[in-house]
Formats: sequence, C-alpha cells, structure tokens
Amino acid sequence: TVSCLFRATSSSNSLLARLEGRSSLKEIEPYLFANEDSPVLGDILEFHGPEGTGKTEMLYHLTARCILPKSEGGLEVEVLFIDTDYHFDMLRLVTVLEHRLSQSCEEVVKRCLGRFFLVYCSSSIQLLLTLYSLEAMFCGHPSLRLLIVDSLSAFYWIDRVNGGESVNLQESTLKKCSQFLEKLVKEYRLVLFATTQSIMRKTSHLREGPSSAFTHPSDAGVDYRPYLCKAWQQVVKHRIFFSKDDSKTSNQFSLVSRHLKMGLSFVHMYHKMVFLQDGVQVLKSL
Repeated sequence: TVSCLFRATSSSNSLLARLEGRSSLKEIEPYLFANEDSPVLGDILEFHGPEGTGKTEMLYHLTARCILPKSEGGLEVEVLFIDTDYHFDMLRLVTVLEHRLSQSCEEVVKRCLGRFFLVYCSSSIQLLLTLYSLEAMFCGHPSLRLLIVDSLSAFYWIDRVNGGESVNLQESTLKKCSQFLEKLVKEYRLVLFATTQSIMRKTSHLREGPSSAFTHPSDAGVDYRPYLCKAWQQVVKHRIFFSKDDSKTSNQFSLVSRHLKMGLSFVHMYHKMVFLQDGVQVLKSL
C-alpha cells in the first residue's frame, strides 16, 4: 500500500511539474493582443461574427504560429482542433505552413503537423463525450497549449429543437460543455479559442450603407446579442468581433477586441486584417 501510494504521489508530482512547465502563448499574435491582454494559460477567448468574416482563417493563422518550429518564428507547441462544422481545410493549413517556412519541404511540414491534432464532432452530446475522453490526452501531452473549438454554436438550433419548450433542456448539454471546458483549461493550463456565429442580429441598429463593418471601437456591441447559455458567457475572458469590410478590398476584414473583467466589457483595440497566401496579416490597431 505504501509502495502504491508512493508511486501515485510521484506520478502526481511528475504531472504537476509537466503542467507547470507549459510555456506561455503571450507571443501568439502581438498585433492582435495588447501586452496586458495576451492570452495566458487558463484563458477562454471567443471569436464572434457572421459567417464568412475570417474566424476560421484566423484559427489557421494562430495554429500555424503554434506548430511552426521556433527556428521559423513559431512557438513549437501542440494544438488540438475540434471541428464541429466539418469545414476544416487541411490543405489551407499546409499552404500557410509552406509559405512561412524559409525552406519548405515535406519532412518539415510533417513535423509541424505532428504537433497538430484534429477531432470532428457532429452533435453537442458527441462534443461533451469527446471532451471527457480527451482529458487523458492533455495529461500525456505537456506540449499541448492550445485548444480550439470551431464552432461552439454549431448545434444551437438542433439543441433548441431537441429541448422542446424547456430552456434548461435546450441548454443542458452546452452548459456541461462550457463547465467542462473551463475545468480543462484551468487544470491543464491551456488556452481555448472558440468561435461562435452571429445569428441574433440587431438589424435595426446597423449602420446604413454597403458595409456593416464596425467603424469605431464603440460600435463593437451594436451587432452583438448573446444567445448561448449563461454558463458559456460567464467563462469567456476575451471576445473578439469579426466583420467583413465591403467598402475595401475583398480580402479585408475588421476586428474589435474586447477584454471582459468582473462581468464588465472593455474595448481595447480595433484592427484591420487581410488574407494572404501565408495566412492572416493583422494590421496595426487603430
């Protein structure tokens, strides 16, 4: 019994040491996050916006930044990507990697992809069960820093139908997912990026004209109406709003970054970004 207890204690200490050794993601995208708002281990960030505004493209950009070797300007850490929309484009990620490598070759790209894990989920129940089953993976991969869910709102309408007239039943599974995601990122010192799609639009307050993109940080909340369960709203620490800027070139988009503290929302930065072959280029904040 003493021997078993000693082994268990040693194993726990070893796990704690590995988790404590997880490196920071503060340098994941300096132009997107101010120094004081850079994602730290245990943070949950939400990318919110209509379809086609660059949320998934930004995830490719951040994923590539993580899995590239340090010698190529990357962070050389592992990423777990959960795709609920079945829209993930592996060729796009490979293209981004190839354009960022000083000498692109198949072997280097393979090593980068060896730090990338992709999981598909087709329902909120499957997402919840997947999160439960992946907990052991987080223990065994101390280099795993970033968890991505694209998107968390994919099953919203299905859950509403399945839940009938009971709001509690409609939100039950997503509530459990939100609570378990919070547990995972805190216990295993991860950063979580999750996308949500704008489906509740305040059209009566939108700016008139060809573009509904935000033109000033104070406009960030104009087209935002939270509709996911309160459990999710409470765990998000940083929300970034995406919009398409139709008045500019077709590959230009707008970002408004909000850091949430003590239930309050603070606007920090307004950005422009463009899509290039080697990924997203975030322009200087305005």
